[in-house]
Amino acid sequence: MADVMIVIPARFASQRYPGKPLAPLRGKDGEAKSLIHRSWEAAMRVEGVSRVAVATDSQEIVDAVEGFGGEAIWTLPECRNGTERCAEVLGKLDAEPDLIVNLQGDAPLTPAYFVESLIERMAADESAAVATPVVRVSASLYETLAADERKGIVGGTFAATSGKGHAHYFSKRMIPHFARDEVDDDKLPLLLHIGLYAYRPAALRAYVEHSPTALEQLEGLEQLRFLDMGAPITVVEVAPPEWDIWELNNPSDVEHVENSLRIMGVS
Repeated sequence: MADVMIVIPARFASQRYPGKPLAPLRGKDGEAKSLIHRSWEAAMRVEGVSRVAVATDSQEIVDAVEGFGGEAIWTLPECRNGTERCAEVLGKLDAEPDLIVNLQGDAPLTPAYFVESLIERMAADESAAVATPVVRVSASLYETLAADERKGIVGGTFAATSGKGHAHYFSKRMIPHFARDEVDDDKLPLLLHIGLYAYRPAALRAYVEHSPTALEQLEGLEQLRFLDMGAPITVVEVAPPEWDIWELNNPSDVEHVENSLRIMGVS
């Protein structure tokens, strides 16, 4: 069995939501726990993981994590994204795991089977350097996303893949283009990307040896650096959960996240 470590990158500073990792979220019983605590619990529900740690540049987050019994690893504030933070953690470890999973600190609604699907795919394909999940867009979600795009609202990140399941590109615009009236509702070619990654250590080391690329910066998508490097990304399609996967990006998102926690049955 592979030795797998989950790293949860978390920054205290946020332009849209300062102090977001410590924002309280109530579960089905009304108990309030911080966002980073909820994300930690989501990681702990994943089977087949040997270690979970929060990677942060904030003493407040270190104190909060250690307060609920978790492990925190100090990383530099110069890290530009979660992948770079995971790479820094890798360099601090005494023993190198087979896989490092990047579970975002603002995504406590991530189902355990999303992560487990990535681990299984990486175990089955030793040539896979990086893996990430996608969910096929339903007809109803497409209508919402299309309406948002017409208004100039970014509704998600999308993946275009090869027949072998490797990423061609990721974009915050809906890709690929297609004629809606020529495609059945259950066959929409839109894959909504989930910001979750599994890496082999060598891939992380190679990533930080390269400078940020033009497309990575234009789209604001860290995974595009891998594609510019010529490193393939394995895309794993997963079934959507029964609840909405809503990231906590603004204070107005709290209600949506708490509603999903109740549907999940999380205390």
